[in-house]
Amino acid sequence: MKAEIIAIGSELLTPYRQDTDSLFLTAKLNQLGVEVGFKTIVGDRRSDLIGAARAALQRADVIIFVGGLGPTEDDLTREAVAETLGRQLQRDEEIVGWLRARFAERGWKMPENNARQGDVIEGAEVLPNKRGSAPGQFLYTLYLGKMRAILLLPGPPPELEPMFEEQCVGRLRKVLPPLFIATRELKIAMIGESLADKRAAPIYSKRTDVETTILAGTPGEVQLHLRAQADSQEAAQKKVDSLASALEEEFDDAVFSAQGESLEQIVGYYLEMRGATLAVAESCTGGLMAERVTSVPGSSRYFLGGAVVYSNELKVSLAGVKASIIKEHGAVSNQVAAALAEGIRERVNATLGVGITGIAGPTGGTEQKPVGLVYTALADGHKTEVIERKFFGDRERVRHWATQQALDMVRRKLM
Repeated sequence: MKAEIIAIGSELLTPYRQDTDSLFLTAKLNQLGVEVGFKTIVGDRRSDLIGAARAALQRADVIIFVGGLGPTEDDLTREAVAETLGRQLQRDEEIVGWLRARFAERGWKMPENNARQGDVIEGAEVLPNKRGSAPGQFLYTLYLGKMRAILLLPGPPPELEPMFEEQCVGRLRKVLPPLFIATRELKIAMIGESLADKRAAPIYSKRTDVETTILAGTPGEVQLHLRAQADSQEAAQKKVDSLASALEEEFDDAVFSAQGESLEQIVGYYLEMRGATLAVAESCTGGLMAERVTSVPGSSRYFLGGAVVYSNELKVSLAGVKASIIKEHGAVSNQVAAALAEGIRERVNATLGVGITGIAGPTGGTEQKPVGLVYTALADGHKTEVIERKFFGDRERVRHWATQQALDMVRRKLM
């Protein structure tokens, strides 16, 4: 089963308003076993609305129109859908009376144009709106030889969401076949999107019963989204779990999450499980590592703190780096990164210490030490590991890559 969501409103075609209703509706439709095949945004022009409606009715089983149910001249959803279906609009005087009473309760006289909100497409069921003035409508009808479920819903989320939950889910369950969708999300650290796909494609391309999508997440992260449909939740889950297992075997410990968790969440799990603590000394990342770790609730149980040591003086005074090391090797070096990790670990008596130093750009690079060069170190009191990487992108991407590298080093150490 395929669905199309049509968000209506010229304001959605500007930089100032975003369609968020479709995210909610997609999640709810998936729970009904319906995949969203198309999302369309169309402005308040009748001919465009009719064109979008015709296209959707030809290719989708469930079509949801969002917005355009108000009283003004540019609210044309009812008219456009009725014309597309070749049906009449019939004014429901009960709705009009309810609207008049609603205005009267507030001490207002209803403007006559509000009566348009009582226009119902021939054959449609009215969906009362307890939280606004625009009723919704539901039709299940034959179109081009196939049955279509058509929903007209108000645009404001506080009106749309309860209306869909309370009045649409039950109606859709009655008319749609019992299908179920299962999903899995694998996250891979420090492997590029093209390389990840090169390794994954020979595996997922053989599984036509599971839809696989590869996405580049935040810098240093690739996501594999798996999705399968079946006539029971167990059968659908078995499909995605089988493919997920094969992909996890291929990528081994590069997979840091099999259920969609963030890398900082996974690091937190491992730190708690091992009874370990962490401290950081950051230069080029300017506190981003600490921010990511502490974004996880409960991180105070394992994160002791750290220092942003941008200047050489603070590298010495706060992280205990010897000035001679900086003088000999430079602030951006393997040796200084190691000294940062070792120094901060010793100063706060942490199990693990992380040191990060590099050149985030866009200036400051040289031929020997270009922009994007980052040294990341991890010390545990017995051994200090340092990784040298050259990251590409703007300043924020380099900084995020650096923290991703550091978090992944901690994860692998604790594994």
